[in-house]
Amino acid sequence: MLNRTCRVVRAASLADQELTDDPLPVDQVVTGDPRVAVHELAEDDAVAVGVWQHTAGTSTDVESDEVFVVLRGRATIEVAGGPTLQVGPGDVGMLAAGARTTWTVHEDLRKVYVVRAE
Repeated sequence: MLNRTCRVVRAASLADQELTDDPLPVDQVVTGDPRVAVHELAEDDAVAVGVWQHTAGTSTDVESDEVFVVLRGRATIEVAGGPTLQVGPGDVGMLAAGARTTWTVHEDLRKVYVVRAE
């Protein structure tokens, strides 16, 4: 269970947390030159928790079950066959496993995520 560790991570510190590049596959880039980076906070067989950033541009993805909180930036998330979500600082988003999404990031987006393992 999440490394069996109890701790608090100050959300304010995550806005400046150094992240590791996690290049997007070329076939996921729609427009611009978006870059993705991540910092893992905890992970086990059931769930992963971390910080994720996507710079301005548009990309596609197939989602896992996820809950996230936007720390900074703004984006439009189009869910194929579903809603179009507008997200910004303080918003809590929920994505369903298998959802096909298009992320248009207007201002570099940084979020804290909790993803259920598939």
